[in-house]
Amino acid sequence: QVHLVESGGGLVQAGGSLRLSCAASGSTVSNYRVGWFRQAPGKEREFVAAISRSGGSTVYGDSVKGRFTIARDNAKNTVNLEMNSLKVEDTAAYYCAAPRSPSNAAVVTTTGYDYWGQGTQVTVSS
Repeated sequence: QVHLVESGGGLVQAGGSLRLSCAASGSTVSNYRVGWFRQAPGKEREFVAAISRSGGSTVYGDSVKGRFTIARDNAKNTVNLEMNSLKVEDTAAYYCAAPRSPSNAAVVTTTGYDYWGQGTQVTVSS
């Protein structure tokens, strides 16, 4: 079992950047596919990005393509989400997640993930 903790959220102006980090404990993060999701008040949890166990494959939600980058830092046992050109509509709680089984192929839906962090808030002001 892996325990995930997000950090790096905060308040930033539109056009700015933030770097979120998902730290793993209890297991090595490279053993898991890791996804980032976000949820704004009153809205469903939305897929943001995911990275394969090897790090060789990444997937992004349409709303963040070209602005966000997901990457592994195996030395620190983390998966990071670099967010650039932030928009007001990026405001949300951001969560990282991992599946219990590598055979779970549901990459872009919440059903593909069993372990979730507690979330970190990102607020983008105009």
